[in-house]
Amino acid sequence: MGEVKVFRVIGKIRKPNLKTPFKKEVVAIKSEHAVEKVYAELGSKHRVKRFHIKIIKVEEVPPEEIENPLLKKLVVGEEKVGEQS
Repeated sequence: MGEVKVFRVIGKIRKPNLKTPFKKEVVAIKSEHAVEKVYAELGSKHRVKRFHIKIIKVEEVPPEEIENPLLKKLVVGEEKVGEQS
């Protein structure tokens, strides 16, 4: 089993009545798994078919650059997030 990483998937939803860009961060072992998760999530939440989704870029995100606060907490750890000085 490989190491779990955070991937940022950037793309566009292109339906006849909807053209919207998206950027999602997901936890996965490989970039292919991250893309699958995004397809599944967009399909279930927004009723978007796969052929309406155009993936533009998939990149691994280093822990310090994770934008999603829940994923950051998961990866970096509770003690590092929201520290008060």
